[in-house]
Amino acid sequence: MRNENLDALILNQDEHESAGNKLQKLLSTLRKHLCMQAAFISEFIDGKRVYRFVDAEDSKNFIRVGESDPLETTYCKRIVDKELDNIIRDTKKNDITNKLDVTDKLSMAAHMGVPIILSNGEVYGTFCCYKTTPDETLNNRDLSFLNGMAEIAGQLIDNIIKSENRYSDITERIESVPDKNEIDIHYQPIYSLQMKSVSGYESLSRFTPKPYRTPDIWFSEAAHVGLGESLEMIAIKKAVEEIDKFDGEIFLSINVSPEYVMNGSVSKALADINTNRIVLEITEHSPIKDYSHFRKVLEPLRARGIRLAIDDAGAGYSSFKHILELEADIIKLDISLTQNIHDEPRKFLLAKALCAFAKAIKCNVLAEGIENEEDLNTLRDIGVDEVQGFLLGHPMPVKEAVSA
Repeated sequence: MRNENLDALILNQDEHESAGNKLQKLLSTLRKHLCMQAAFISEFIDGKRVYRFVDAEDSKNFIRVGESDPLETTYCKRIVDKELDNIIRDTKKNDITNKLDVTDKLSMAAHMGVPIILSNGEVYGTFCCYKTTPDETLNNRDLSFLNGMAEIAGQLIDNIIKSENRYSDITERIESVPDKNEIDIHYQPIYSLQMKSVSGYESLSRFTPKPYRTPDIWFSEAAHVGLGESLEMIAIKKAVEEIDKFDGEIFLSINVSPEYVMNGSVSKALADINTNRIVLEITEHSPIKDYSHFRKVLEPLRARGIRLAIDDAGAGYSSFKHILELEADIIKLDISLTQNIHDEPRKFLLAKALCAFAKAIKCNVLAEGIENEEDLNTLRDIGVDEVQGFLLGHPMPVKEAVSA
């Protein structure tokens, strides 16, 4: 049965705290509980015992993370092989430990250690602690506590390994996109209600590898491994490559993250493009910490004719803040606001207010997510300028879009 102290330790840990921090706390708790001077978690790798986590009373005089020794010279290997007891109360009285160089090297007089077993049954390494004076009081209850700690450590290390493997898999998947040409751009038509014809297209990324993952998962995973900028620039460049295939009056709307506008990546991606036909969509999900700085960085792009759209208006606070601060050319009503607007008075009133505000500041309103005639007619009545949605056209490859 697990020690009640261990349950308390687990329950009091922040679920969002990293596994590494939790392991460090485990070591500290164990060392202090058993009145030891040092505790460590080791990994067996390439014939060596490597210290991965260390907690010591005096960090200057003990082992350090990353240091290693050949396995055959260690207590750890002998504990795992059951050649050495888990509890050594006096290392000088033990026939094995009194002959090992590491005993004198670390001044170990009392030692406890147990294997760390992963969920697949493999031995990761050991969970150990020691002190520089003999301790005849160490007992099986202390060993039970140590075993419980090692069990928790194994679970946390399993999580770290899974996270590292996932990180590696995601990185490999994202980095293969340009090499294998695994991204397609589809274009969803945007209709002008005044002209009663297509006025533009929104470019939307589609990824071809199996199993299929939605674009938001791809971009989220890319950001998670530090490749968000790289993937977004690939998508932007792929989208604008096709702009000359559309009629000269047609604009192309592309989704961008503010951080990549601010660091100059978007400008570089659009360096050789006729930007008079480009609309940058800033999304609700992209925070802007310094609007003044963002506007300043955006000035060269605006000078080149680029227009700015605020996406997801009505979906949350950030979109309204964007509208107030960024002097956009287009306010894009979110699907959560436009769907069933003909039958929901609160949506109707909010959209109507946004349209009135937009007209007052000479800004166009584009409504997305249009899937039925009733919503379309309602949005037309309140002054929406442009619309897009499945009723009007699905996202499609460029060949279909230019021939539609």
